[in-house]
This record gives sequence, C-alpha cells and structure tokens, in this order.
Amino acid sequence: MNSGTAHRIIAIDGPAASGKSSVARELARRLGFVYVNSGAMYRAMTWLVLERGIPATDAAAIEELAEHAPISCQLRERDSLMLIDGIDPEPFLREDRVNENVSLVSSVPRVREILVDHLRRYAATNDLVMEGRDIGSVVFPDTPFKFYIDASPDIRLRRREAQGQRDRITARDEADSSRRASPLVIAEDAHVIDSSNLTIDGVVGEIIGRLKLKGLTISR
Repeated sequence: MNSGTAHRIIAIDGPAASGKSSVARELARRLGFVYVNSGAMYRAMTWLVLERGIPATDAAAIEELAEHAPISCQLRERDSLMLIDGIDPEPFLREDRVNENVSLVSSVPRVREILVDHLRRYAATNDLVMEGRDIGSVVFPDTPFKFYIDASPDIRLRRREAQGQRDRITARDEADSSRRASPLVIAEDAHVIDSSNLTIDGVVGEIIGRLKLKGLTISR
C-alpha cells in the first residue's frame, strides 16, 4: 500500500528488547524527526481492553471496543502520544498484565487496521522515525529507509531483566512472528543490524551512514 506521503519515513523494526526503541528515539533526536513508538499504541489498547474487563482472547469484543475507543493521537515534544478518553496510559504500559496480553490484543486484525491508520496520519505533517514490528512491511512499505534491529535471545532477555520486565521473550517472538495479521518479518529491502555487541550510539551511527548512502540529507 502506498502511504501517500511526501514526508520522509525511517522504519525501524525488530523483536522485543532488541534495542530498537532506544535507537529510534536517539536517531529521531539527532535528525530532528518526530519519534513514533507504535508498540506503545498497541500496549495502550491492551491496557484499555484489560481496564474494561475484556478477556484478551475475546477477539469480537476487542474489535467492538477498538471501533468505538475514544483515541486521540498527538505529539508531545516531538514524541508520539496516544490518549484514550483524555487519559495518558503511559504509566501503565509496562505492567505485567499488559506484557502478558499485548501479543493477543495486537493480533486482532481490526485493532491493527485502526492503529495503522492512526500511525500513517503522523506522516501527513512530519518526517518520522517510527519503530515497531511491521513498519517497513505494512505501515510504510514504500519508504526506502528500512532497518531491522535484532539481538541474540540471551542478550534481549538480560536487557528486559535490567528494565525490571518479565517478558517471556521466546513466547513473544513466536506470537509476533506467527500471527496472521501483520506478523513480525524482515522486509526484503531492510538493512539488518545485530545490536548484541553494539552501543546505542554504534547502531545509530551505522543507520546514519546507511541513510547517507541512500541519499537522505543529514543536516545535523
């Protein structure tokens, strides 16, 4: 699908705890682009589902909720912000219950359709660094600037533990990769970076080098 935008989009995909969020945020800062965390939006929807007492396995009820959820996507200091009925759910997005159910909720096709539409709207007025699991393959497949950040399972597990999170990395990988709606895949034209032994600055530096080779003007 053509995104229909003239704004520049840098897509950064990868599995949980690969380092893509830290890399995307720092890259956006250096380039002066808006940073969009698509995963936070799926976590926010998961939080709403749980707050409403809907089982994460009830796809029909989740679709109904997603259709009528009072969602407002905004920017706060050049970072994406998703409000639900005027509430910022950010403080709750790393709760264990959200970690345990986000893969189920985000696998509901209608949820993905609705949130992808919101994600694309950010590109109407901004240059973006957007990170997630299907940004280069589904959300902005036409962007020439695609990266896939990975790391070994052991490294990713240690990173999660250092963050105080208790995600089951292997189970999350399997769920994200096997879902029928927009699975986690490496886009054919994405540049893959293994961040296992690299710092955030190291990964960002490699991405900026690739962007220059692809003709993106770096003004900072």
